[in-house]
Amino acid sequence: MFGKHRQAARQQPGDEVSVFAGLRDQILTLDPASIGLKPTTDRPRVWGALMDMGRENDTWATIVALGDGTTSLYTSTGGGIIGAGMRPTVAAASESWLSTIERHLDLLPVATGSRLPPNGFVTIRALCFGQQHAVEALEDDLGYGRHPASVLFHSAHGAITEIRLIDEARPN
Repeated sequence: MFGKHRQAARQQPGDEVSVFAGLRDQILTLDPASIGLKPTTDRPRVWGALMDMGRENDTWATIVALGDGTTSLYTSTGGGIIGAGMRPTVAAASESWLSTIERHLDLLPVATGSRLPPNGFVTIRALCFGQQHAVEALEDDLGYGRHPASVLFHSAHGAITEIRLIDEARPN
């Protein structure tokens, strides 16, 4: 699905999962002030977003967008693209996703914990100044507009599409 950007080092089985978990945890525990993020007129509540997609065999794909332009997509199987937000098309799509979450934050209840969704489910998280908000739903319900948070899912997929286009344009 996404290019493999791995170190050419000897990896032990399970290293990909621990790297994935570490990257994800860094975002979920990040103090937005530590990277200069503070409430703005356009986004007074939301400083970031994270969407986890449950896949077969207890694997996941996660996309992250932050208010400083950071956008990355990574998988628990070792693939991913870090720093995609440096590309203008990705940055614009990520900004749109964050703005969509700000406008529709009421679709996401306050949440605690950071559980990954099971296969076929998606969790959309709003990283807010204050409490985190999240919703978990069937991917098909989100994709086919059968869930109130579908607008957030499709907005996130705008960023995923831009990342995929960059990945596909890279020489092999």
